[in-house]
Amino acid sequence: MWMEQQRSPSGSSQSPRSPSAQPYLSVSVTDPVKLGNGVQAYISYRVVTKTNLPEYQGPEKIVIRRYSDFVWLHDRLFENYKGIFIPPLPEKSAVEKFRFSAEFIEMRRRALDLFVNRIASHHELRQSEDLRTFLQVDEEVMERLRSYETGIFKKPADLMQIFKDVQSKVSDVVLGKEKPVEESHPEYEKMKHYIFELENHLAEAQKQAYRLVKRHRELGNSLSDFGKAVKLLGACEENALGKAFSELGAKSELVAVKLQKEAHELLMHFEEPLKDYVRAVQSIKVTIGERATAFRQQCELAETIKLKEINLDKLMLTRSDKVREAEIEYRELKAESEEAMRRFETIVRRMNEEMVRFQEKKTTDMGVAFHEFAKGQARLANGIADAWRSLLPKLEACSV
Repeated sequence: MWMEQQRSPSGSSQSPRSPSAQPYLSVSVTDPVKLGNGVQAYISYRVVTKTNLPEYQGPEKIVIRRYSDFVWLHDRLFENYKGIFIPPLPEKSAVEKFRFSAEFIEMRRRALDLFVNRIASHHELRQSEDLRTFLQVDEEVMERLRSYETGIFKKPADLMQIFKDVQSKVSDVVLGKEKPVEESHPEYEKMKHYIFELENHLAEAQKQAYRLVKRHRELGNSLSDFGKAVKLLGACEENALGKAFSELGAKSELVAVKLQKEAHELLMHFEEPLKDYVRAVQSIKVTIGERATAFRQQCELAETIKLKEINLDKLMLTRSDKVREAEIEYRELKAESEEAMRRFETIVRRMNEEMVRFQEKKTTDMGVAFHEFAKGQARLANGIADAWRSLLPKLEACSV
């Protein structure tokens, strides 16, 4: 959504490995399959990569991946590309009965496809060695990497919980519950305020979109039940009234089908994109938290260096035998401070670039989502009106 997918060019007469061919990296997540039973059950996906980039093993590669493999890729990128808005992953389903429903599996497949293509289309992330590993190594190697990462660096945790923990810390800073050293640049403050406001408004819009989906489904179910009941009523009548009742029941069931279909379209093309942008904003908030941490670290190091300078001056004045040791410590600390400054500046530069890209894609994607919503509602209204309108003459004939 907010980072365009790069698809392979079609109709080209050039070889995929031709030096003059347009570089491309296309990834598709397909064919979800349930494996295992009970609490050990999970969904696997075919991840198909097509590319002409020389750093890849060949023009096409197919691997099998599961959700935790996508989490591995996300976490690796998050650690190695500070300042970049790492594309969000879909959350896990906490409700067991929904985990393996066809609708949930399809929504997750779409979200995972979007996740990996956002990475593949990002000018920095697409160069990641971790992405190449994810797209090319076999399942056994992937499992070892995932197990090693989990065992060494952190316990398994739901990704959204990580988001919430960091968001809570950032919120505490914004709301004044904590008073650490804070960056006070006006543009940065404006950006933070915008992101927090945007999350609130997107979350509210997504919640109302979910209610629309639910109401469409409930009305569809009610009309379907009504249709069945009226058809049974019509079966009791042998005259024109019975026939009218039967046709009323049939039209009710037809309208119910239209409502259920539109509810599904609304879910996939309106509510899900809104939810995706809520996750995207949460990813930005995580990056804000990382920037705040980097800023505090460089400020703390700068203050420590001042104290070390004062101490070093005192030692030199007293001609202490600890001068050499203090000089070494000072130089090491200064190098660490300079590295912290470079790290912070990199985060700032990347965030500025990411915000421009995010705003551009958000404008496009929100326009598409709301256009699809309005078009779908108009299609539904016209379909329902046509269905009832065709029935009116027969019902009027019975009422005369």
